Amino acid sequence: MYLTPSLSRFRESRGSCRRSGERRSEMANRLDVQRALANRLELVKAGLTRRDLIKMGLMTSAGVLIPKGGLTHAQTTSFGCFRGCDLGCSPQPAQVFVDPLPIPPQLPARTLSDPGLAPAPSICPNNAINPATGLPFEGRGQFNGALVPGSDCFQFFNQYPPQRYFVQRMRANTNFRITSDTKIPAQTIWGFNQGGSAASDVAVFPGPTIVTRYQQPWVVRRFNELPTQDQNGGFGVPEMSTHLHNFHSAPESDGGPCRWFFRGQYFDYYHAAQQAGFAFDFQPNGDVRESLSTLWYHDHRIEHTAENTYKGLVGFQFMFNQFDTGDEGTGFHLPSYPQFDIPLMLNDKLLDSTTGLICFDTFNFKGLIGDVQLVNGVIQPFLSVNKRRYRFRVLNAGPSRFYELFLTDPLSPGTVIPFWVIANDGNLLPTPLQVTSFRVGVAERYDIIIDFNQVKTLIGAHTTVRLENRLEQTDGQGPTCNIFPGGQGIYCLEFRIGSAVADGSVNPATHPQFYQLPSVITPRVTRNFVFDRSNGQWVINDRFAACTEMRFTVEQNTAENWNIINPRSDWQHPIHIHDEEHRILSRSNNGGHHSSLSGAVSSFSRGDCPFDGGGAGISTQFPGVPNVEVSRKDVTRLQQDETNLLFFRFRDFAGDYPMHCHNVVHEDHAMMLAFEVQPGVIDDNPNP
Repeated sequence: MYLTPSLSRFRESRGSCRRSGERRSEMANRLDVQRALANRLELVKAGLTRRDLIKMGLMTSAGVLIPKGGLTHAQTTSFGCFRGCDLGCSPQPAQVFVDPLPIPPQLPARTLSDPGLAPAPSICPNNAINPATGLPFEGRGQFNGALVPGSDCFQFFNQYPPQRYFVQRMRANTNFRITSDTKIPAQTIWGFNQGGSAASDVAVFPGPTIVTRYQQPWVVRRFNELPTQDQNGGFGVPEMSTHLHNFHSAPESDGGPCRWFFRGQYFDYYHAAQQAGFAFDFQPNGDVRESLSTLWYHDHRIEHTAENTYKGLVGFQFMFNQFDTGDEGTGFHLPSYPQFDIPLMLNDKLLDSTTGLICFDTFNFKGLIGDVQLVNGVIQPFLSVNKRRYRFRVLNAGPSRFYELFLTDPLSPGTVIPFWVIANDGNLLPTPLQVTSFRVGVAERYDIIIDFNQVKTLIGAHTTVRLENRLEQTDGQGPTCNIFPGGQGIYCLEFRIGSAVADGSVNPATHPQFYQLPSVITPRVTRNFVFDRSNGQWVINDRFAACTEMRFTVEQNTAENWNIINPRSDWQHPIHIHDEEHRILSRSNNGGHHSSLSGAVSSFSRGDCPFDGGGAGISTQFPGVPNVEVSRKDVTRLQQDETNLLFFRFRDFAGDYPMHCHNVVHEDHAMMLAFEVQPGVIDDNPNP
């Protein structure tokens, strides 16, 4: 049974804490719920957003539908588990660790003769009108749903012409299983297929892994073949913008939130495949220290990212180069892909208590956490491994849960089992760091090395060890910061250790050297961004997201410092900035104390939130920053009542990019802004 101790107590106590005046018959409650859910489905089908409903007076700022004209708020009141989609109410499989971990298939490369690539990708969009849809064939060149003629031609396309081509089709899969337990039915997901036009090429979740290499530019063409919105099962909008998180991409291929395209269109995404600095630092192909490894792609449609990614529109992409090669016999000698280099996508779901189907409350403003834990699309699977070193690329795919992950011996949960962190957000650290845990917010990635030969020595005669989340979180605000004892958290994945096999990978205990960090230079300007709430929604510097507003302009090929500030003592936000990686120069409490174990920590209302870097310690050079975060990053966990100082360089590409909270429910409720990078524009606004 998948329940944390707090959820178990929550479920046991629900029936005993009702006031007598609130008691109603189960039948009446169920009828209210059915009417309420039907009303919500009609609102979804009508295309109304939450902000539309607030303006119309049909919803409070807290996200509650107002009983008016037949609308009822019964679905927001908990009487047992009648509501259908509620934390602690999901049906659970009878047993866990019975299904093998699925490994996403690798997306095949295609040639230009492939029918899916006709007409061939071109530098400017194919805006000819498709008579079957009345829309341009290609969605590139549209902004906020409207065509902008002459826009979004590819930057650097002629200098770095594409060498590789891929095709994907976004489709529904109505027979996707998250468990072999037949009491939980097959699910309808939206996902990416392997590019074929045949119906047998079904969408999968996670999507196929795209494998690319630096200095090999590529194009991926994505077709939107999703169902109409009235066939979405209650959530999901069939208008897509696929973001490659966080590759160094031009805006026209970045998959930003305002560049979405419609059913019946395709969209070509071109990537020059050069390291950052290639057009500025005068180094051939850019700065190799800016190399990325573990990326992921996901839908980014403004106001609907949470529901579309929750529905399955996510996948991995791996970048290799001459050092991180995918072959343990060469380069840095990291474990070979794909046999010993394995992606792990973590996310949690809610299942309707009556139907067993994945459900999502589109009117939830706070954040969604589930009570069913998935890894690579399956509830609590197992993976058979050999006694040797493996590389695992761990992604928190959200929508709102944070994790602190440990290796746990289920027969001796107090045993400390160390492993190694080698990369943060797809950026290799200068050298591996030994840890006993790592904390990962939504959209963060950690590459870790587990030596199962050493693990087997520690656990003795038995052969299983589990990946366990011990970080308590009871709602979408963020974790309480309570760390459960070993064996009392949430088990995500079971490793079953088999026999020894040959291992040609580097031993991280020898402290091999990877890329050194690029230098931090003097910033041209420092800006401040306060992440807060207003009218029940989320704001940055007291303003909502808007596709039509560019908040500020960064001068191209300059450096900036940004203070990201959380004035609240009860929320956490994983902050993501597109275009370039950043460095965390300091983490400090807003009272001036460092927010990690290197200094005093304020008493937050949700509990103290120290993170000791999983045993790897706190930097002596960057105040309050755990050593595992002394790296290049694209997501920073902004903790309660905290200010983080970030350093950026903005090189190579011009155009617009977003910054947003990656608790995607917060993002969809307006915690996002857009900025521009342009040459020769001086904008010194410190509080945009």
